[in-house]
Amino acid sequence: MSESNRRYLLVTPCRNEEDFLQITIDSIGAQSVLPACWVIVDDGSTDRTPEMLRAACEKYPFIKVVDRKDRGKRAVGPGVIQAFNDGLNSIDLNDFDYLCKLDADLGIPETYFENMMLEMEADPLLGNISGKTYIKVQGDRWVSERMGDENAIGPAKFYRRACFEQIGGFVAQVCWDGIDGHVCRMMGWKAISLDVEAWRLKHYRPHGSSQVSIWVGRKRWGLGKFFMGSSLMYVLGVSAYRMAERPFVIGGLGILVGYLNAWRGGMKRFGTPEYLKHLHRYERASLFFGKRRALKRFNDRLDAQRAG
Repeated sequence: MSESNRRYLLVTPCRNEEDFLQITIDSIGAQSVLPACWVIVDDGSTDRTPEMLRAACEKYPFIKVVDRKDRGKRAVGPGVIQAFNDGLNSIDLNDFDYLCKLDADLGIPETYFENMMLEMEADPLLGNISGKTYIKVQGDRWVSERMGDENAIGPAKFYRRACFEQIGGFVAQVCWDGIDGHVCRMMGWKAISLDVEAWRLKHYRPHGSSQVSIWVGRKRWGLGKFFMGSSLMYVLGVSAYRMAERPFVIGGLGILVGYLNAWRGGMKRFGTPEYLKHLHRYERASLFFGKRRALKRFNDRLDAQRAG
C-alpha cells in the first residue's frame, strides 16, 4: 500500500473503561500500519480512564482526546453516536481515506487494520468491513459472538470514507449498527464481516451487556430491530437463533420482548418507503436462503451491475 491512500482514522467513544482500555491502546500501538489519527472521546469518565488517556497521548502522538461533560451514566445507542460525532467534528474527515468506529474493550490482531485496507483496495464496491468478535467463556476458551456477515460489527466498523459520507453517517438510535449496512447496500455498496482467524477480535465486554444486564441489553436490541423496520417474521427468526447462544433462551427471548414492547408502545420507525422495501426484501431472502447465501446473492448482483 502506498502512503497516500492508507490514512485511516479511528474514533472511540468511551466511558469508565479502565478495565480494558489499556488492552485496546496496546493493540493499536502494535498495529503493522498505525492510524493517522485516533480520536478518543471521553464521555464523562469517573474512573481512571482520563489518567490512562493522558498517558497514552504522551506515548502515541497520533492520539487525540476529546472530553465530554459527565452525563451521569453509560449511554448506549444514541449516546454512543453522539460521542462518536463529537469526535468526528473535531477533525477534518477529508484528511483520511478510511475511518473506523472502534470500541475501547477490544484486543486487536497486529495486522488487523492493514488487512482491512487491503480488502478495500481489492474491491472498490466494499463500503464497510470487519472481522468477528470472540468472547471468553471459561478458562482461556474464546467463542464467537455469532454476529451476522451482512455488516461490519458494531465494535469495529471500518469504512471507506466515500461510503460513510454517502450514507450520511450513523443514525443516533439503537440498532444504528444494523441500519447502516442496509443503507450501504441500498446505495450500491457492500457491507460485510468475515470470520478470518487473523481478523478475530477479543471482546472483553459481550455484545448487548454494556448497560445494566444482558436481559436489558437484549430487550434494547429488540427495540432497535423495531426501530430499524424489521418485520415480525424476521425478528421471530432472530429470536429463535439467539436462544441457542449464551445466555441460552433468555437472550433470544429478550429480543422478542423488546420488539413487541416497542410495537405496543407505538414507537416511530426509521426510514423511507424505499429503505423499508429494500430491508424487507433482504430479510425475506435471509429467511428463505439463509443469511450467508442471501448476502452473496446481493453482493453478486452489485458485482454484475458494476461489470455490466
